[in-house]
Amino acid sequence: MDKIFIRNLVTETTIGIYDWERDVRQKVLIDLELAVDTSASALTDSISHTFDYAEISQQLLIHIEASNCFLIETLAEELAGIIIDQFKADWVKLSLTKPGALDAASEVGVVIERSRSS
Repeated sequence: MDKIFIRNLVTETTIGIYDWERDVRQKVLIDLELAVDTSASALTDSISHTFDYAEISQQLLIHIEASNCFLIETLAEELAGIIIDQFKADWVKLSLTKPGALDAASEVGVVIERSRSS
């Protein structure tokens, strides 16, 4: 199976469990992979036979910027749901990272994989 990917999609949102995190917008990074058969799009050279990664990115950014989750796990689950439900992906692997969330680490995050069957 082929994969389409988006790496280092960056935006800011309100996310976190501490009081100070509820008062500031923090940077989040998103990496994702979608399982897809690219043979039809390769043959036709048409966007109508594949996933439009610009549209996927735009919808994820809109959702993230408007979200107000406490946990990155919750936000990651919501994003995976958008990709599976709205874009009809069969499988997605999504990484959501908060850079600078811990002083002693460059970043923290979660990686989830979801499919239509799960």
